[in-house]
Amino acid sequence: MSETQKLDDHELTAEELAAIEEQFDEGAAVRQVTPTTGNVLRVVALIFAFYEFFTAGFGLPADHWHMGIYLALLFILVYATIPIIGAKSLYALKISRFRIGNIPLYDLVFMVLGIIAALYVGVAWRGIPFLGIEEQTFRMGNPNTFDVVLGVIIILLVLDIARRTLGWVLPLIICVFISYALLGPYFPGLLQHPGVNFKTFVSSMYFPQEGIYGVTLWVVSTIVFHFVLFGVIAQRTGLGQLFIDNATILAGRYTGGPAKVSVVSSAFFGTISGSSVANTVSTGALTIPNMKRLGYPGHFAGGVEAASSAGGQITPPIMGAAAFIMAEFLEVPYTTIVIAAIFPALLHYVGVFAVVHLMARKLNLKGLTKEQLPQFKAVWAEGWANIVPLIGLLVVLFTGYTPFMSAFCGISLAVIAGMSRLRQPPTLIYAAAFLSFVLWKFSDGGFDLTMTTILCGLTVVATMNPQKRIEVPEMLQAVELGVKYSLAVGAAAAAVGIVVGVINTTGIGFRIGFMVTQGAGNLASDLYNMISFGSFQFFAMEDLQLFISLVFIAVVCILMGAGIPTTALYIMLVSVAQPALAQLGVPPIASHLFVLYYGVVSEITPPVCTSAYAAAAIANSNPFRTGLSAFTLGLGKVIAPMAFVYAPVLLFVSSTGFNLWEFTYTATSCIAGVIALSAAVVGYWLSPLNIASRILMAIAGIIFVAPSLTADLIALAVASPVIITQLIARNRSHTTA
Repeated sequence: MSETQKLDDHELTAEELAAIEEQFDEGAAVRQVTPTTGNVLRVVALIFAFYEFFTAGFGLPADHWHMGIYLALLFILVYATIPIIGAKSLYALKISRFRIGNIPLYDLVFMVLGIIAALYVGVAWRGIPFLGIEEQTFRMGNPNTFDVVLGVIIILLVLDIARRTLGWVLPLIICVFISYALLGPYFPGLLQHPGVNFKTFVSSMYFPQEGIYGVTLWVVSTIVFHFVLFGVIAQRTGLGQLFIDNATILAGRYTGGPAKVSVVSSAFFGTISGSSVANTVSTGALTIPNMKRLGYPGHFAGGVEAASSAGGQITPPIMGAAAFIMAEFLEVPYTTIVIAAIFPALLHYVGVFAVVHLMARKLNLKGLTKEQLPQFKAVWAEGWANIVPLIGLLVVLFTGYTPFMSAFCGISLAVIAGMSRLRQPPTLIYAAAFLSFVLWKFSDGGFDLTMTTILCGLTVVATMNPQKRIEVPEMLQAVELGVKYSLAVGAAAAAVGIVVGVINTTGIGFRIGFMVTQGAGNLASDLYNMISFGSFQFFAMEDLQLFISLVFIAVVCILMGAGIPTTALYIMLVSVAQPALAQLGVPPIASHLFVLYYGVVSEITPPVCTSAYAAAAIANSNPFRTGLSAFTLGLGKVIAPMAFVYAPVLLFVSSTGFNLWEFTYTATSCIAGVIALSAAVVGYWLSPLNIASRILMAIAGIIFVAPSLTADLIALAVASPVIITQLIARNRSHTTA
């Protein structure tokens, strides 16, 4: 092994991994502050986390107060930690009369204005007589001067914190929506509308239940924050390492073992983490160097990790923030979204796994030796208790309780598993506190006897954790990190609420949706005439129109996803896709998941693919080439949405109903399509494939995904020459051997 390769494969330190995450994760890099200011901000972050945790278990205040408090704390932490622009000099510690604790005075002014504007809605809800402010009910659509001034301030500040944490793309798109609302009469054709009065617009964006204080901010402040916190704490207590060890045991011994470990561990880790970059860094620190040592090219090793980790946002049971918002939009329980996402997520990982396996066969790469594998007995003897919090969370979630109650129980059990030990009685205070809560909920009718028994049993079991307990400072550090991870998604949720408000006010979603279906219909009509031969037609007109509409929406998702987080992208585009696809007969849950999936695909699509860039930094490979590898590895995620739109049975819970035989047949067909596409990408199946064979396999793979017997027979006919030649080549190689 060359000296250069040894340097490439060196094990990254915690500091190096943190630097990579700061570089590629939204809002991860923070301004240096003085020790005193740092301690104050640490207290604010802990208050933030405790407030969210407490309200999840003991009840939420009124929405306008809850979201106002969340926004106020968000303004404090963003303006204190993230500079006005990304210049390195603004992150450094400086002594100046214009800074307090290294926070510039202008950021402190923005912070104070943000706090006032965020809390004003709650303070003035019942009116403030001595200021002449009436109850909020009487001010809807007729805001006073205070409402307008503070409404303008909060709109500007929300756009600013979104820009600071996520870059310019999202705020600029939101500004286009604002312009559309205010300048409606000046837009051409179908997009023209009477326009919204400025004061009315500010009122709509500021007051609940639309705009900034709408469903997106409610979901993030009430549900998503808690799941982010759970993921960080569970990882810190050892659940992440338990996943990696078990993935190594399951997949490490087989052909191309470390790469398969990456796929399996990322799938496991994705169940508790909605962040693709955090997933990439956490699991990639181990798997990428192992893949390179085995013989995988650096760009491919990074691509495997990025493609696997990008599945975190679509992997049940804990998906990304968009999935929780989807449940609110569709007005269905979150568990319905979880069930619907099972097969599409499986299809994604089947695709990545197939490419990894075929590439390992092509390069003749072996698995790990028995000595290199963790011992199953040792892994579970040491780490079994770390699975208890996840079990508790899922039991509560799938028995009909709210997502935030399930997160409260999961976080509590994670803290107990990390900090309470039966052999150290003083540490049982955490277990005793949670047991008291459970018994109180039982006495109050909140938990039934079965749930109370389960949670009490899990609490006792968690205290038997054989691992070294986590000390209070370490746990507080994990909590602080969880708050830090939530800042970007909170800023995005507040800002994109403006888009939702504009769409609801102007009806632009239905207008653009109509334009999409009309354009697709015209194009489909032309294509239909071209490919029809008398009474014989390859495709029905309606199928062509649907397919072209899907392609239009998918392309827009991928293009707009360059620089916009998945959650914001989903919210903006589903408002267009839902009306368009509903006109074509697509069930609502299928159209929502379609947009979500292509939003996630954008994370591994060059030129902007943050997960792939983070993986490239660990692999020391070319970022763009790593992005291309990640995209090709994610083909399962690319074709899965097309499959479940045409065959909603794959989602289990679609309004079209569920049929076991139809599901089995369609799922098998889709998996065959993914494997055929994987062979085409790698250039290997049973033996190497030439260019003609790769083209035939790619065509067959795409046709396989179409859910019909006719399509499958055509696909088999297309692939049959390749299958026959591959079987002959394999038999010949066996005979020669």
